[in-house]
Amino acid sequence: MSLSEGVRGPAGRVEAKGTGADVSENQNLLAEQRRALILDEVRRRGGVRVNELTRKLGVSDMTVRRDLDALARQGVVEKVHGGAVPVVEASTHEPGFEAKSGLELSAKEDIARAAAAMVAPGTAIALSGGTTTYALAHQLLDVPDLTVVTNSVRVADVFHAAQRTSGQRQGAATVVLTGGVRTPSDSLVGPVADQAIAALHFDVLFLGVHGISVEAGLSTPNLAEAETNRRLVQSARRVVVVADHTKWGTVGLSSFAALEQIDTLVTDDGLPSGARAEISEHLRRLVVAGELEDESETDA
Repeated sequence: MSLSEGVRGPAGRVEAKGTGADVSENQNLLAEQRRALILDEVRRRGGVRVNELTRKLGVSDMTVRRDLDALARQGVVEKVHGGAVPVVEASTHEPGFEAKSGLELSAKEDIARAAAAMVAPGTAIALSGGTTTYALAHQLLDVPDLTVVTNSVRVADVFHAAQRTSGQRQGAATVVLTGGVRTPSDSLVGPVADQAIAALHFDVLFLGVHGISVEAGLSTPNLAEAETNRRLVQSARRVVVVADHTKWGTVGLSSFAALEQIDTLVTDDGLPSGARAEISEHLRRLVVAGELEDESETDA
């Protein structure tokens, strides 16, 4: 989404548009929404100036500078004199969990709700590491009798914290946490994790990704995580990728699955129409959170 496209409200309507003139409605945007717009604009244009953002967003110079400071701390933009430019990440760069957790929060919540609707009570599912699967875990706490396999310390903590708070309630999820070596994104990878996953079989895998493209498929900057993700894909009857629109076109060092190996991609409405068309040629199902699906699309 660019500044010229505005922010979509609960009913899908555009609540505020940047047209080059002051837009007073944007003063009421949440900081998270405003920073997401700024980040999209930086990536789309290759850089922005502070005075442009103050005019288009209708906020003060100081507010924009605070937003740029926050994005710079997350490692996604680099501040330059009078504005900011995108950080060009190496294919081996792996951001930590905290750095990623502050990005695209609304999109991740929308994706998590849409993905949770695909989970039936009593099934065995797997959740890979990542901030989107972490959001999904919170949405699954009330689904009864799940068996959850995960290599994510953060995901496991969501279920364990719920049990500590409410006690061992009937229908609470059974959580299987693989062993392994911890990555910057708090995933457990390596031979121990691979061996544990290879011995299991689950109905649905919900997979977070670092990057997704037609040419490279699904990729990650971590070689050991790539191998663990391959094992997760091999052990799943159905694979659902949960990824916001910023992952499209990103390529990490190691590919671990082709798009044809994926049953469903759940993403947000920031994904461009051209990308949707490309993805639909390779996947059986594309779900855009908050949008109605074509009636011809069904679960695999």
